[in-house]
Amino acid sequence: MYHPTTRVLAVLELLQSHGRLSGRELSERLEVDLRTVRRYVTMLQDLGIPVEGERGRYGGYLLRPGYKLPPLMFTDDEALAVTLGLMAARRLGLAVTAPAVEGALAKVDRVLPRAVRQRVGAVQETLVIDLVPSAEAPASAVVVTLSEAAHQGRRVWLRYAAAGGTETERAVDPYGIVYLTGRWYAAGYCHLRQGLRTFRLDRVREVAPRDETFARPPDFDSLAYVQRTLATMPGTWQVEVLLETTLEEARHRVPPTLATLDPAPGGVLFRCAVEDLEWIARALVGLGCPFVVREPAELRTELRRLAARIGASAAVT
Repeated sequence: MYHPTTRVLAVLELLQSHGRLSGRELSERLEVDLRTVRRYVTMLQDLGIPVEGERGRYGGYLLRPGYKLPPLMFTDDEALAVTLGLMAARRLGLAVTAPAVEGALAKVDRVLPRAVRQRVGAVQETLVIDLVPSAEAPASAVVVTLSEAAHQGRRVWLRYAAAGGTETERAVDPYGIVYLTGRWYAAGYCHLRQGLRTFRLDRVREVAPRDETFARPPDFDSLAYVQRTLATMPGTWQVEVLLETTLEEARHRVPPTLATLDPAPGGVLFRCAVEDLEWIARALVGLGCPFVVREPAELRTELRRLAARIGASAAVT
């Protein structure tokens, strides 16, 4: 499915390639009606591009003789910035990103001066970007639709699948889109649940903008909200540990999606919910700072088991 802007640019490309085309020829190539073709031509004219119309049986549209779009010109830094952005987009793993990225990289490569092209090519051949690829990539249309709605302050309708597969339909005011630890999320107000919610975009089955608008809270931080949501998701074990360090140091050592951190007498309270006590025991030891387990008592037992295994490994010669 084409975006209208894509079709407008396609009109310009067709006129540059063919010289003159009738309205009917343009409508057939773009799969739109004649009225829409005229609207696209008007949009080009409003941008200052000299598209001229010829009336009559053999009339049509053409660019004013001698007019050509100026070529793209990039400095070394600009070309590198564009290339890095496209390589990062490819690494993120959106469902339909790869063909678009390869096409864009090819176009950039085509317009670069030889010396710049060689430098950028060297980057493409040697640079490895260690971004976490999306574990469950959402459809690109979902990301674009929700991003536009968040930007425009427009409510959307979602058909959303929960972790167990149950689907619900709901109206949502999307406040922002977040890519975090290999997944895409939308944060916003859910009218079905009447509260703030986080939605995984790979679980969005359908999305459509609605006419209603909303005003996002001016101090809302989408990234911080998603991080806190992930850190406080329900689990079998509610963990509370006092880290004997400063809040600044704790924030440096503890990923924001692992636990919440709050200042407390003697240190920082580390709180999270987990399914696996062995895993959180290893994570706590890996923080590299003294700590005291407040709950659950079973975590102390797991830490003693871990200490015994580490001691046994250290004793092997």
